[in-house]
This record gives sequence, structure tokens and C-alpha cells, in this order.
Amino acid sequence: MKTTFRVRSPLAVLMLAISLLAVAGGSAQTNSPQTNDVVARIRDEGLNRSKVMETLSYLSDVIGQRLTGSPNCKRANEWTRDTLAGWGLANAHLEEWGPFGRGWSLKRFSAQIIEPQTIPLAAQPTAWSPGFDAPLTADVVYLDATNEAGLEKYKGKLKGAIVLASQPREVKLRFEPMASRMTESNLLELANAGPPPVFGGQTNLTRLAGRRFGGTNSAPREPGARPFPTNSARFAGRGPAQTRFLSFLTREGAALVVSPSPIGDSGTIFVAAASVPPPQGQDTNAFSFANRPRPWSTNAPAFPPQITLAVEDYNRLVRMIQQGVNLKMAVDLETQYHTDDLMARNTIAEIPGTDLKDEVVMLGGHLDSWHSGTGATDNGAGVAATMEAVRILKALKLKPRRTIRIGLWTGEEEGLLGSRAYVSNHFGYYTNLTNSPVARSPKARSESESENSGETRGRTPARKLICTREYEKFSVYFNLDNGVGKVRGIYLQGNESGRPIFRRWLVPFADLGASTITLSNTGGTDHQSFDGIGLPGFQFIQDQLDYSTRTHHSNEDVFDRIQADDLKQASVILAAFAYEAAMMDTKFPRKPEE
Repeated sequence: MKTTFRVRSPLAVLMLAISLLAVAGGSAQTNSPQTNDVVARIRDEGLNRSKVMETLSYLSDVIGQRLTGSPNCKRANEWTRDTLAGWGLANAHLEEWGPFGRGWSLKRFSAQIIEPQTIPLAAQPTAWSPGFDAPLTADVVYLDATNEAGLEKYKGKLKGAIVLASQPREVKLRFEPMASRMTESNLLELANAGPPPVFGGQTNLTRLAGRRFGGTNSAPREPGARPFPTNSARFAGRGPAQTRFLSFLTREGAALVVSPSPIGDSGTIFVAAASVPPPQGQDTNAFSFANRPRPWSTNAPAFPPQITLAVEDYNRLVRMIQQGVNLKMAVDLETQYHTDDLMARNTIAEIPGTDLKDEVVMLGGHLDSWHSGTGATDNGAGVAATMEAVRILKALKLKPRRTIRIGLWTGEEEGLLGSRAYVSNHFGYYTNLTNSPVARSPKARSESESENSGETRGRTPARKLICTREYEKFSVYFNLDNGVGKVRGIYLQGNESGRPIFRRWLVPFADLGASTITLSNTGGTDHQSFDGIGLPGFQFIQDQLDYSTRTHHSNEDVFDRIQADDLKQASVILAAFAYEAAMMDTKFPRKPEE
């Protein structure tokens, strides 16, 4: 085929060029971050100029583990405060709560079998474990007992010994993936979930404390995947039975108590706080999680040092002893208690509002962590994402109507202590009608007046909600602490009135995988402190990845387990939700009184 070209006049060529430039300019303007679409600008800043991984690296790599009350936790408080102030947030400060108790830090640790051969051991000390004045070398004894009667044969034989205090744990071959994302069927199941379970007239809030997911309205798992273990399941064997054994081991003068990692394998060690025996003379049959002594308490009874071994190492030592081999272990364990300052602190900062500046929207996560990793996934990721969210809003110079406040909580791992203290001080608390306060604080007590007090929103006639003056000025709280994966939606916590609002807010993020809204509760983190007194408090649905199988409360809780794109996505959604809530004509709707 022959093609014929026609020469245009210079004027025609010039006009065509101008026309093409105009079209290109219009297209660029549509995609420019200068658009008036605030959510589009938030996405552009958060996805293309993110600082979230830089923030998380400093928090987890440089500062590291952040056990509540420890010097590292205080350092994290100060660094987050100064960083937020440097980004231009107002009123950045540390807010004291407590007294919490004594801090703890690890100075030096190593463990190995030295006879009949050298066997390096994968191990971690438990938090708040005492240490040794000098390195210990001692015989290893396997406490082969399942009840108190079985302890009789060990009387008088454990003084100065290193005791393997638990039964070996079977290690099963894994066929399911270590990490997974939620499938469409998982999300559909969540979206179709009914109302959360109710116990005795109140939603299952306090029962979920200390647990990640609870009740029958929990996040569904991949088919065949192992259920996400609750804290109680993770540390099964550290209840009344082992406590009775620990009392026995303490009386017998055991030098060191050794346990296997309660879950996990392949060198992953899940470890938290040391076990504490009940005070002498206390009925161990009545001993429970609620009334057990805490190892961080300044008046905790004496207890022996404790370490946790990788299950494969622990099982090998048990088998060797059962084969008649005499083992000798060398352990160097130096720890330090910090008792000069028994208070703990939350980091608080805010972006001041404009015409509704007296009303508050909050977002946050918990700053404290356990000690065996660097607290990257639990919950450095949530802290970095919420910090990134407010950084995005400041970088865009947005002017929210309501004040947007960030709260980075400590004491979460010990029972949501920091956020509960903050909520009690600023918004309200329950008191028993017998005048015995529940989570009562001097500030809340001084600010509460009879006209600000409300009956307990239908939960129980035995107690009363005491509200501070800030209670009615509060709008909503958003929390991030259910893993490290991207946001897939949000839990309504039984607050059906939030569904149409969240539906609108999630529309711009459907392409990023976030669209599911469930009436379900999720538990075990700081949104419960708000929800527990009737304030809107929400946690996002997140992909678990390998959080439950590998990193949660383990030595694998480190920066390398973070997925950068997931964390950027979560930061953007947090920023958008905080901004949208701050711009509403009315405060976020609350659950109807029951």
C-alpha cells in the first residue's frame, strides 16, 4: 500500500502543537497531587514519599525492645515525642500513669550444655527474671511430674540444680503456609457476621482483654490454618499447675527453671514474662490470672531465674536425660531491675483543630513490646503507621475541624494499662456502687460531677460510669495492632451506625484491598479502653501474614518481617480516616444505650 503524506502549513503545525500541550497539561493537572481531592493527596504523599519504614527502623533497630518501665521504653517515649514535635505537631508531651512497677533490662545472657559435650542452646530469658551474681554451672534435672504427687521423689534433690520444669512438646510437621493473607471467602464471612456475643447484658469487652481475637465473632482463618493462639493458649502450662511446681522449685532452692517455647518451632522462641509463685500460705487452688502476683511488682515474692528454650533444644535435653545421660549446663544471666522511677508514660501529640477544636479524634497503637525481639511487628508497625498518618496530614498542611490527637501507649502487653489510664484520666471510668472504683484515677475523680455521671449504659446495675468533662467532646479512636499486614477493612465493635460512614470512607481504597466492614468485635488491644466506656473505638482488619505463626511475642519480632507496601497502605488509610472523622459535621455516632 502506498502512503501519501501531506505537508501542513507552519501555522497549522503550531496550532496542533499548542493543542497537544493543552491536552497533556490537563491530564497532568488531573493526576497532580495539587488536586483538591484530599484523599488523593493523602494517597500520593503516603505511597510516594513515605517515611514509615525509616521511622520503624529507628524505633525497632536503633532503640530496640521496649519493655514497659525499662530504659529503652523511656527512650522510645522521648524519641517519639521529639519526632512528632519535629514534624510540627503541637503539645507533644509524655503523660505519666501508674505507678506501674519496676523496670527490667537484660545485661548479658548465654546458655549451653558443656558436659558430656558442647551443645549451644537457642534460648531467651523471661522478662523480669532475676539473674545471677556470677555465671552458673550446674547439673540439669528433668522434673518428670504431672501433679503434686509426682513431686515427692524430687524433694531434697533440686538445690542448686538447673531444672527442666515442663513436659516435652511434640513438634508436628507443618504442611500449611507460615504466612497467609485473608481470602475473599474470609472477608465475606466477616462481612456477614452477626452481632458480637453478649454476656450478662454487656458485650464481651473485658473478657477479651489480653487476647487478640475472642468470642465466636473472630477473624476467620485460611482453611486448614492453625487458629491464632490467645495469650492464654500461648502460655498454657504457665497456669496454676506450673505455679504450684514453681512454688515447689522455689522452696527446694532450684537455681534456674527452664521451659520450652509453648508454641513455635524451627528456632522461633515465644516468650513473655516470668512466672511468679503465690505468696507463702496463699491457696494455690484459688490462684488465677486475675489475682496472680506480677513479676514487675515491687513486692513480688522471690522466685528463681527462668529461661525459655527453643522446643527442639528442650526436647533433646529431655531425651538425653531419659537415656541416662548426666548433663551439665553453663548459663550466664545478668539482669537489672529499675526501681528509681516506678511510673510509666504515654506519648501524646496533636494537630489542633479549627472551628471544632475542642472536639477530639484520636489514633494510636502501643509503644511497648516484649524483650526477645525488637518489637517491630508488635507493635512498632502500628506506632510507625500512626506516626506516618499524622506526618502525612502535617506535610499536606491540612486544617482539620476537630483536633487530631495521637496516643502511643505503654503497658499494653501487661493489660492495656497505659490506654486504660489515659481513658480513665480524660474521659471516664466505672465505679462500683459500693464505692470501690474500677480503673479509677485521681484526675478523673476530681473532674467528675454528678451531672456528668451516667448509669452504666445498660451493662450491669452493679456499677456506674463516671464521666469527665471531656467525655462528650470525644469523637472517635482508631487503633492499629492486629498484625503487620495491609488493612482489609474495619471491625464495627457492634456499632452498626458506623457502617454507612466507613463504607463511604473505604471507597477510595478498594483498589488497595480495603473494603470489608464487619459487625464483629476484635480484642486484646487498646481500642477496648475506649469501647469499654461507650466511646467509639475501632481496630482495623489486617492480613496476619506470619504474625501469629512466627513473630507475635517471639524472638522473630524484628524489622525484616515487615512488608513495606502493606505498612504504607495502612498509614494512608489511617490518615484518611482520621481526617474524615475530623471534618464531619457531627461527632462519630456512638452505640445506642442498651
